[in-house]
Amino acid sequence: MNIYPAIDLYEGAAVRLFKGDYKQMTIYDQNPVNTAKNFEAQGASFLHIVDLEGAKNGITTNFQVIKKIVENVTLFTQLGGGIRDIETIDKYFSIGVNRIIIGTAAITDKSFLQEAVKRYGERIAVGVDIKEEKAAIKGWTELSDYSCEEFCQQMQDIGVQTIICTDISKDGTMKGTNLKLYSRLSQTYSINVIASGGVSSLEDIKALSKMDIYGAILGKALYTGAVDLSTAIEAASA
Repeated sequence: MNIYPAIDLYEGAAVRLFKGDYKQMTIYDQNPVNTAKNFEAQGASFLHIVDLEGAKNGITTNFQVIKKIVENVTLFTQLGGGIRDIETIDKYFSIGVNRIIIGTAAITDKSFLQEAVKRYGERIAVGVDIKEEKAAIKGWTELSDYSCEEFCQQMQDIGVQTIICTDISKDGTMKGTNLKLYSRLSQTYSINVIASGGVSSLEDIKALSKMDIYGAILGKALYTGAVDLSTAIEAASA
């Protein structure tokens, strides 16, 4: 299982939200390039970046910060947040981002998603953010009409190869991840599943790895020191 340490960007800083609430934000690093370098020094091979402002308003506010991060590490980088047209995808690929995560637009603009998957194949992933059993959009601020299962089935039918599934109720809480959800998804769909939200202990990582989950995202647990990144990577590959 791959471990993806996470950097969530807001106004150029590395931050974390509590249950997706923009009013409950903690700033961890005003220079997220240092955060990325630190992850790499601890043995990371992958990096997960979310532009929180982009997710909310669809504008690539943090583009220059993301560019600096990508230029300063050799990590496989996946990026999500406000990516709603082909031009933006091309813009990020041109600076070295490896995989693009489409979120809101996967629900609101299916033709765009289909075109992106057709052009870029496995370099396109979809973010499935779950709140109250529904797929959430616009930086988790609105609920769609799709259940998690309905949405995942649609993504698989379109040809999406990787989904990043976040249980918003667990995100940033440090109370464990939704193992039942990820077990169900891994057994039901052939799509690669990356678990996100509440992964806060080595026990979570070991349990997910046993399910043959493709990857897990570590956020707040790293920033608070609850989980050591190098130890997490070792546990995920055991």
